[in-house]
Amino acid sequence: MKIAELFNIKKSLFSFEIFPPKRGTALLDSPESAQRLDETLSALVNLNPDYISVTYGAGGFLNQDEPTIKVAKRLKSKFNVEPMAHVTGIYSTKSDIDNFLEVLRQEDISNILALRGDANPERKPLDTFPYAVDLIKYIGRENDFGISAACYPEGHINAMSLEQDILYLKEKVDTGAEHLISQLFFDNEYFYYFMDRVRAKGISVPVEAGIMPVVNKNQIERMISLCGAKLPTKFRRILDKFGDNQEALQDAGIAYAVDQIVDLIAQGVQGIHLYTMNNPIIANKISDSIKSIRTGM
Repeated sequence: MKIAELFNIKKSLFSFEIFPPKRGTALLDSPESAQRLDETLSALVNLNPDYISVTYGAGGFLNQDEPTIKVAKRLKSKFNVEPMAHVTGIYSTKSDIDNFLEVLRQEDISNILALRGDANPERKPLDTFPYAVDLIKYIGRENDFGISAACYPEGHINAMSLEQDILYLKEKVDTGAEHLISQLFFDNEYFYYFMDRVRAKGISVPVEAGIMPVVNKNQIERMISLCGAKLPTKFRRILDKFGDNQEALQDAGIAYAVDQIVDLIAQGVQGIHLYTMNNPIIANKISDSIKSIRTGM
């Protein structure tokens, strides 16, 4: 089932993002490693997400050996959970994408998150799909797949303004994106303002709020440098107070994420997309904290 169709069944979704093993590792190949991966997937699946997205690292080589496809296939066939396969265009050729789509068809995987992808300073991008909209247009030409796209409540880090970024977002939707997942953010007011502007521009597709629980100070500082999300004063105080205490920061980060989610649900958000960082313990704590609240989603 296409993800966008789930919104005809439920008012609001609860979903996860995970990342697959890196290429060249044996994580999916040895019985011991496969078991560890299955334990992680099983723990996340037990939290009853509506779907799970599987990230993809830039670099081409889109084929049946791609870890994204292997994990997505495992979710679908073994755990009966709808997977969403990420795919990036920045280093992909049309042949790469065609091969990738054909493998997804063979595995009955019908949902894709189409992204531009992050640039590697040591590698020159290709010109085939310079922006996400180019990839969306190409994938959507046969209407085989449910296509999702990213959106940025504070504006993309490379955009001149939020208004400009929303115009680009409308082009993504007009070209074929049926569902949007937001970049992480730490101040819900940015998301609410963004949603007002998005709807004013005539973008009516479902939008899920991307939430990342912060449990590691170095990790969040790296993420902020990549995506440009602003840290509110309340959050900076948490980092200053607990940044050197891993256990305390984890508890505080989970509490902060739960507070965000509760407020978003109260405001009628169409979905929560939790960036799990493959940590089922943290995902479980958050899911358990909002268990009764999720019934109203």
